[in-house]
Amino acid sequence: MKHELSDLQIEMLKMAKWFHGFCKQNNLTYYMVGGTMLGAARHKGFIPWDDDIDVGIPRKDYDRFLKISEDLRKESNRYIIESYHDGNEDFQYAYAKVYDTNTTLIENKRIRPKRGIFIDVFPLDGIGKNKEDALLNFKPIKKQLNYLTIKTSEVRKGRQWQKNLMVRLFRMLPDNVLSFNTIVTRLDKLCRERSFEDSQYVGNLVGMWREKELMPREAFGKATLYEFEDTMLYGVEKPDMYLTCMYKDWRKLPPIEKQKSDHDFILLDLDHSYIEGVI
Repeated sequence: MKHELSDLQIEMLKMAKWFHGFCKQNNLTYYMVGGTMLGAARHKGFIPWDDDIDVGIPRKDYDRFLKISEDLRKESNRYIIESYHDGNEDFQYAYAKVYDTNTTLIENKRIRPKRGIFIDVFPLDGIGKNKEDALLNFKPIKKQLNYLTIKTSEVRKGRQWQKNLMVRLFRMLPDNVLSFNTIVTRLDKLCRERSFEDSQYVGNLVGMWREKELMPREAFGKATLYEFEDTMLYGVEKPDMYLTCMYKDWRKLPPIEKQKSDHDFILLDLDHSYIEGVI
């Protein structure tokens, strides 16, 4: 049974339709990934308590996606694309984001970017010829991901005290010792070492699920259309293989107490643009 969409999900769905059209117009391959793919397979739309959209693009098309998107800002589009390559100091992610410039959202991070609601766009890369090879190759990537998480995170209630302690300790390191740019440059180089098309094991190497996101390339296969609310979006060819790697028993709903968003938003305003500076 379909649930009633929240106001945020309604706006996110508009973004997803625009993104799908943008990729089709520019002949870019994309897949729904993570919770968005899970929502498509299990709910035919959003997971009821979810509040974002995640997509992945194979590296060659991802680089082209960023190049093409440079023109969006010049055309005063509602939706713009940003990545760390743009050099904005308050953008501290290892992947790209599509922002809705008609809205305002502030995440609870060490450096708090003032942007709009977003779609996360991850590069998809190769990682090895088999599972053992993939896990070995992922180790140096995971090390940089852990540095990045601790470097950019904010102390939060409910988190393990050891993790909050690491966040505080990393704050004491000057940027010339371990800066965001240093970490993300190393991470980008490591992720690019193997091509998506030539590897038997691939994945979203900068995703939050770490090793769970490494899987046979056949799980992605040919981008396949899925019903997603009142539209159709592209997802993986073998959803059971993909979602089992990510979530194990993916058809089973989590306990009620875990049916909540993982995001930590300080401010969300769907009626005012962050560009206009009203808030």
